[in-house]
Amino acid sequence: MASRASISQSQLFLRKPHIICTPKTPVFVTPISKPSQSLNLLVLKSKKMVVVAAAGTGTAAAEEKSKKRYPGEGKGFVEEMRFVAMKLHTKDQAKEGEKEPQEKPLPKWEPTIDGYLKFLVDSKLVYDTLEKIVDKADFPEYAEFRNTGLERAESLAKDLEWLKEQGHSIPEPSSPGLSYSAYVEELSKKDPQAFICHFYNTYFAHSAGGRMIGKKVAEKILNGKELEFYKWDGELSQLLQNVRDKLNIVAENWTREEKNHCLEETEKSFKFSGEILRLILS
Repeated sequence: MASRASISQSQLFLRKPHIICTPKTPVFVTPISKPSQSLNLLVLKSKKMVVVAAAGTGTAAAEEKSKKRYPGEGKGFVEEMRFVAMKLHTKDQAKEGEKEPQEKPLPKWEPTIDGYLKFLVDSKLVYDTLEKIVDKADFPEYAEFRNTGLERAESLAKDLEWLKEQGHSIPEPSSPGLSYSAYVEELSKKDPQAFICHFYNTYFAHSAGGRMIGKKVAEKILNGKELEFYKWDGELSQLLQNVRDKLNIVAENWTREEKNHCLEETEKSFKFSGEILRLILS
Protein backbone atom coordinates (compact mmCIF):
# COMPACT_ATOMS: atom_id res chain seq x y z
CA MET A 1 0.00 0.00 0.00
CA ALA A 2 2.82 2.30 0.90
CA SER A 3 4.46 1.52 -2.39
CA ARG A 4 1.33 2.32 -4.38
CA ALA A 5 0.88 5.53 -2.39
CA SER A 6 4.48 6.52 -3.06
CA ILE A 7 4.10 5.84 -6.74
CA SER A 8 0.86 7.78 -6.88
CA GLN A 9 2.46 10.67 -5.06
CA SER A 10 5.52 10.62 -7.34
CA GLN A 11 3.32 10.50 -10.45
CA LEU A 12 1.30 13.37 -9.13
CA PHE A 13 4.50 15.21 -8.38
CA LEU A 14 5.77 14.65 -11.90
CA ARG A 15 2.51 15.85 -13.47
CA LYS A 16 2.32 19.14 -11.53
CA PRO A 17 5.18 20.89 -13.38
CA HIS A 18 3.51 19.98 -16.67
CA ILE A 19 0.24 21.59 -15.59
CA ILE A 20 1.89 24.68 -14.12
CA CYS A 21 4.27 25.30 -17.06
CA THR A 22 1.66 25.03 -19.76
CA PRO A 23 1.37 28.55 -21.16
CA LYS A 24 -1.95 30.25 -21.68
CA THR A 25 -2.44 30.30 -25.39
CA PRO A 26 -3.97 33.79 -25.61
CA VAL A 27 -0.65 35.35 -24.55
CA PHE A 28 1.29 33.96 -27.52
CA VAL A 29 -1.28 33.12 -30.16
CA THR A 30 -3.46 36.23 -30.35
CA PRO A 31 -0.95 38.63 -32.04
CA ILE A 32 -0.23 36.22 -34.88
CA SER A 33 -3.61 34.54 -35.15
CA LYS A 34 -5.09 37.26 -37.45
CA PRO A 35 -2.32 38.23 -39.87
CA SER A 36 -4.80 39.07 -42.58
CA GLN A 37 -6.22 41.93 -40.52
CA SER A 38 -2.78 43.43 -40.04
CA LEU A 39 -2.05 43.16 -43.76
CA ASN A 40 -5.40 44.73 -44.60
CA LEU A 41 -4.64 47.69 -42.37
CA LEU A 42 -1.31 48.19 -44.12
CA VAL A 43 -2.92 48.00 -47.52
CA LEU A 44 -5.63 50.45 -46.46
CA LYS A 45 -3.06 52.87 -45.13
CA SER A 46 -1.02 52.51 -48.30
CA LYS A 47 -4.04 53.34 -50.43
CA LYS A 48 -4.73 56.44 -48.36
CA MET A 49 -1.12 57.50 -48.71
CA VAL A 50 -1.25 57.08 -52.48
CA VAL A 51 -4.44 59.12 -52.72
CA VAL A 52 -3.01 61.89 -50.57
CA ALA A 53 0.20 61.90 -52.59
CA ALA A 54 -1.71 62.08 -55.84
CA ALA A 55 -3.86 64.93 -54.58
CA GLY A 56 -0.76 66.75 -53.40
CA THR A 57 0.87 66.36 -56.80
CA GLY A 58 -2.18 67.85 -58.52
CA THR A 59 -2.23 70.80 -56.15
CA ALA A 60 1.46 71.41 -56.68
CA ALA A 61 0.97 71.33 -60.43
CA ALA A 62 -1.87 73.84 -60.20
CA GLU A 63 0.18 76.12 -57.99
CA GLU A 64 3.12 75.85 -60.36
CA LYS A 65 0.88 76.78 -63.27
CA SER A 66 -0.49 79.78 -61.38
CA LYS A 67 3.06 80.94 -60.70
CA LYS A 68 3.99 80.94 -64.40
CA ARG A 69 6.40 83.76 -65.09
CA TYR A 70 5.88 86.17 -67.98
CA PRO A 71 8.92 87.25 -70.00
CA GLY A 72 10.77 89.90 -68.00
CA GLU A 73 8.48 89.56 -64.96
CA GLY A 74 11.33 88.74 -62.61
CA LYS A 75 12.89 92.16 -63.22
CA GLY A 76 9.72 94.20 -62.84
CA PHE A 77 6.80 95.23 -65.02
CA VAL A 78 8.82 97.73 -67.07
CA GLU A 79 10.91 94.83 -68.32
CA GLU A 80 7.69 93.11 -69.40
CA MET A 81 6.71 96.24 -71.36
CA ARG A 82 10.16 96.47 -72.92
CA PHE A 83 10.02 92.80 -73.94
CA VAL A 84 6.67 93.27 -75.71
CA ALA A 85 7.92 96.44 -77.41
CA MET A 86 11.00 94.64 -78.71
CA LYS A 87 8.80 91.96 -80.28
CA LEU A 88 7.31 94.71 -82.46
CA HIS A 89 10.74 95.82 -83.71
CA THR A 90 12.48 94.20 -86.66
CA LYS A 91 16.07 93.02 -86.27
CA ASP A 92 17.31 95.95 -88.33
CA GLN A 93 15.60 98.33 -85.88
CA ALA A 94 16.84 96.67 -82.67
CA LYS A 95 19.11 93.73 -81.91
CA GLU A 96 16.34 92.16 -79.82
CA GLY A 97 13.73 92.71 -82.51
CA GLU A 98 11.58 89.72 -83.48
CA LYS A 99 9.22 91.10 -86.11
CA GLU A 100 9.84 90.05 -89.69
CA PRO A 101 11.10 92.93 -91.85
CA GLN A 102 8.72 94.31 -94.44
CA GLU A 103 9.02 92.69 -97.85
CA LYS A 104 8.73 96.05 -99.59
CA PRO A 105 11.73 98.30 -98.92
CA LEU A 106 11.04 101.54 -97.13
CA PRO A 107 11.33 104.75 -99.14
CA LYS A 108 14.79 106.27 -99.33
CA TRP A 109 15.62 108.22 -96.18
CA GLU A 110 15.15 111.75 -97.47
CA PRO A 111 13.60 113.93 -94.74
CA THR A 112 12.19 117.29 -95.77
CA ILE A 113 12.06 120.44 -93.69
CA ASP A 114 8.31 120.72 -94.22
CA GLY A 115 7.81 117.11 -93.15
CA TYR A 116 10.06 117.55 -90.14
CA LEU A 117 8.12 120.63 -89.05
CA LYS A 118 4.89 118.60 -89.20
CA PHE A 119 6.54 115.88 -87.12
CA LEU A 120 7.71 118.35 -84.46
CA VAL A 121 4.33 120.10 -84.28
CA ASP A 122 2.38 116.84 -83.95
CA SER A 123 4.89 115.50 -81.42
CA LYS A 124 4.48 118.66 -79.32
CA LEU A 125 0.71 118.21 -79.32
CA VAL A 126 1.06 114.63 -78.02
CA TYR A 127 3.58 115.59 -75.32
CA ASP A 128 1.41 118.56 -74.29
CA THR A 129 -1.50 116.15 -73.88
CA LEU A 130 0.47 113.57 -71.89
CA GLU A 131 1.89 116.18 -69.56
CA LYS A 132 -1.50 117.81 -68.95
CA ILE A 133 -2.97 114.40 -68.14
CA VAL A 134 -0.37 113.57 -65.48
CA ASP A 135 -0.65 117.09 -64.06
CA LYS A 136 -4.43 116.83 -63.77
CA ALA A 137 -4.19 113.22 -62.49
CA ASP A 138 -7.70 111.81 -62.89
CA PHE A 139 -6.18 108.66 -61.38
CA PRO A 140 -3.81 109.05 -58.38
CA GLU A 141 -1.03 107.01 -59.99
CA TYR A 142 -0.67 109.61 -62.77
CA ALA A 143 0.66 112.11 -60.25
CA GLU A 144 3.73 109.89 -59.79
CA PHE A 145 4.91 110.98 -63.24
CA ARG A 146 4.94 114.72 -62.76
CA ASN A 147 8.26 116.52 -63.19
CA THR A 148 10.25 113.42 -64.11
CA GLY A 149 12.75 115.34 -66.23
CA LEU A 150 11.64 113.47 -69.35
CA GLU A 151 9.05 116.12 -70.31
CA ARG A 152 9.42 117.30 -73.92
CA ALA A 153 6.68 119.86 -74.61
CA GLU A 154 8.69 122.87 -73.40
CA SER A 155 11.77 121.80 -75.35
CA LEU A 156 9.72 121.38 -78.52
CA ALA A 157 8.24 124.85 -78.05
CA LYS A 158 11.79 126.28 -78.01
CA ASP A 159 12.73 124.34 -81.15
CA LEU A 160 9.68 125.52 -83.06
CA GLU A 161 10.41 129.10 -82.02
CA TRP A 162 14.00 128.76 -83.26
CA LEU A 163 12.83 127.30 -86.59
CA LYS A 164 10.37 130.18 -86.95
CA GLU A 165 13.23 132.62 -86.45
CA GLN A 166 15.06 130.84 -89.28
CA GLY A 167 12.22 131.84 -91.60
CA HIS A 168 10.18 128.64 -91.56
CA SER A 169 6.40 128.69 -91.36
CA ILE A 170 5.10 126.60 -88.48
CA PRO A 171 2.08 124.47 -89.54
CA GLU A 172 -0.99 123.56 -87.54
CA PRO A 173 -1.18 120.04 -86.05
CA SER A 174 -2.11 117.40 -88.64
CA SER A 175 -4.29 114.31 -88.55
CA PRO A 176 -1.76 111.86 -86.98
CA GLY A 177 -1.05 114.14 -84.02
CA LEU A 178 -4.68 115.15 -83.54
CA SER A 179 -5.83 111.52 -83.61
CA TYR A 180 -3.22 110.31 -81.13
CA SER A 181 -3.78 113.22 -78.76
CA ALA A 182 -7.54 112.65 -78.73
CA TYR A 183 -7.06 108.92 -78.21
CA VAL A 184 -4.77 109.18 -75.15
CA GLU A 185 -6.95 111.95 -73.69
CA GLU A 186 -10.03 109.74 -73.82
CA LEU A 187 -8.11 106.67 -72.67
CA SER A 188 -6.69 108.44 -69.62
CA LYS A 189 -10.18 109.09 -68.21
CA LYS A 190 -11.28 105.46 -68.08
CA ASP A 191 -8.34 103.10 -68.60
CA PRO A 192 -5.22 103.90 -66.54
CA GLN A 193 -3.39 100.68 -67.45
CA ALA A 194 -3.71 101.36 -71.19
CA PHE A 195 -2.73 105.01 -70.71
CA ILE A 196 0.42 104.05 -68.82
CA CYS A 197 1.42 101.88 -71.78
CA HIS A 198 1.30 104.91 -74.11
CA PHE A 199 3.09 107.08 -71.57
CA TYR A 200 5.93 104.56 -71.27
CA ASN A 201 6.36 103.89 -74.98
CA THR A 202 6.21 107.56 -76.00
CA TYR A 203 8.91 108.78 -73.60
CA PHE A 204 11.17 105.76 -73.68
CA ALA A 205 11.07 105.33 -77.46
CA HIS A 206 12.10 108.95 -77.92
CA SER A 207 15.04 108.52 -75.55
CA ALA A 208 16.36 105.62 -77.66
CA GLY A 209 15.42 105.36 -81.34
CA GLY A 210 14.08 108.91 -81.36
CA ARG A 211 17.49 110.35 -80.60
CA MET A 212 19.10 108.42 -83.45
CA ILE A 213 16.45 109.67 -85.87
CA GLY A 214 16.96 113.23 -84.65
CA LYS A 215 20.69 112.99 -85.29
CA LYS A 216 20.15 111.72 -88.85
CA VAL A 217 17.64 114.48 -89.61
CA ALA A 218 19.96 117.15 -88.22
CA GLU A 219 22.78 115.93 -90.46
CA LYS A 220 20.52 115.95 -93.51
CA ILE A 221 18.59 119.21 -93.25
CA LEU A 222 19.73 121.22 -90.22
CA ASN A 223 23.50 121.38 -90.77
CA GLY A 224 24.01 119.17 -87.73
CA LYS A 225 22.03 121.45 -85.39
CA GLU A 226 20.98 119.55 -82.24
CA LEU A 227 17.50 120.56 -81.18
CA GLU A 228 16.35 120.95 -77.59
CA PHE A 229 14.00 118.02 -78.22
CA TYR A 230 17.04 115.74 -77.93
CA LYS A 231 18.55 117.28 -74.81
CA TRP A 232 17.73 116.58 -71.15
CA ASP A 233 18.64 118.36 -67.94
CA GLY A 234 20.62 115.83 -65.93
CA GLU A 235 21.84 112.33 -66.70
CA LEU A 236 19.31 110.71 -69.05
CA SER A 237 20.05 107.18 -67.86
CA GLN A 238 19.24 108.17 -64.27
CA LEU A 239 16.07 110.02 -65.28
CA LEU A 240 14.90 106.92 -67.13
CA GLN A 241 15.72 104.68 -64.18
CA ASN A 242 13.74 106.91 -61.82
CA VAL A 243 10.69 106.58 -64.06
CA ARG A 244 11.20 102.82 -64.38
CA ASP A 245 11.14 102.54 -60.61
CA LYS A 246 7.92 104.56 -60.41
CA LEU A 247 6.28 102.47 -63.13
CA ASN A 248 7.22 99.24 -61.36
CA ILE A 249 5.79 100.50 -58.06
CA VAL A 250 2.51 101.57 -59.69
CA ALA A 251 2.17 98.21 -61.47
CA GLU A 252 2.62 96.29 -58.19
CA ASN A 253 -0.99 97.19 -57.34
CA TRP A 254 -2.32 95.77 -60.62
CA THR A 255 -3.75 92.32 -61.11
CA ARG A 256 -2.21 90.01 -63.68
CA GLU A 257 -5.19 90.73 -65.96
CA GLU A 258 -4.61 94.50 -65.68
CA LYS A 259 -0.93 94.06 -66.49
CA ASN A 260 -1.77 91.99 -69.55
CA HIS A 261 -4.27 94.64 -70.64
CA CYS A 262 -1.52 97.25 -70.44
CA LEU A 263 0.83 95.09 -72.53
CA GLU A 264 -1.86 94.52 -75.15
CA GLU A 265 -2.02 98.27 -75.80
CA THR A 266 1.60 98.34 -77.04
CA GLU A 267 0.71 97.65 -80.66
CA LYS A 268 -1.68 100.62 -80.78
CA SER A 269 1.00 102.81 -79.29
CA PHE A 270 3.39 101.81 -82.06
CA LYS A 271 0.74 102.39 -84.72
CA PHE A 272 -0.01 105.96 -83.61
CA SER A 273 3.62 106.96 -83.07
CA GLY A 274 4.61 105.40 -86.41
CA GLU A 275 2.11 107.57 -88.25
CA ILE A 276 3.60 110.68 -86.68
CA LEU A 277 7.15 109.54 -87.44
CA ARG A 278 6.35 109.04 -91.13
CA LEU A 279 5.53 112.73 -91.39
CA ILE A 280 9.29 113.37 -91.54
CA LEU A 281 9.36 111.93 -95.07
CA SER A 282 6.23 113.74 -96.27
